[in-house]
Amino acid sequence: AGSAAALGIGSGVMLHVLAAAIGLSALLATSATAFTLVKWIGAAYIVYVGVKLLRQKSAAGAPAAALPKLGYRKIFLQGFLTNVLNPKVAMFFLAFVPQFISADAPSKALAFVILGGIFNFNSMLWCHFLAVSTAFASRRIKPAPRLTGWINRVTGGLFIALGLKLALSKQS
Repeated sequence: AGSAAALGIGSGVMLHVLAAAIGLSALLATSATAFTLVKWIGAAYIVYVGVKLLRQKSAAGAPAAALPKLGYRKIFLQGFLTNVLNPKVAMFFLAFVPQFISADAPSKALAFVILGGIFNFNSMLWCHFLAVSTAFASRRIKPAPRLTGWINRVTGGLFIALGLKLALSKQS
């Protein structure tokens, strides 16, 4: 499941890299309307995920195996959408990657894609490491269903707070 999320996040990052390479991220950076639209859609999606976590039924007394499982496609899509709908990712690539591209590079777009791909590859390695290590740890540490319910509520609250922070953020 964690690897599916990592692949979704990585696919979202690559879409941002390609968009930046062809100039779409520059449009997002210069157009207040485009930025605001993407920001609001992304914030709404993050708040939606948070509300779903808050409303999830506590599995008190139920064995961990009885908890509902999400399909890999849905997990991938959640990672992808969370990343693609975050305009701050586009801003990051516009601010960070160009610092490493020479002004006299023959193809700045190609250099951008290569550097963004390297960044994405390293990020996905890290995300897969986290997925594998947490899966390994979760097999040894079985939290009580009540604790899982609280973790979902705290995580849901954090998602809602992040969504609201994104909604209230200014274009920089």
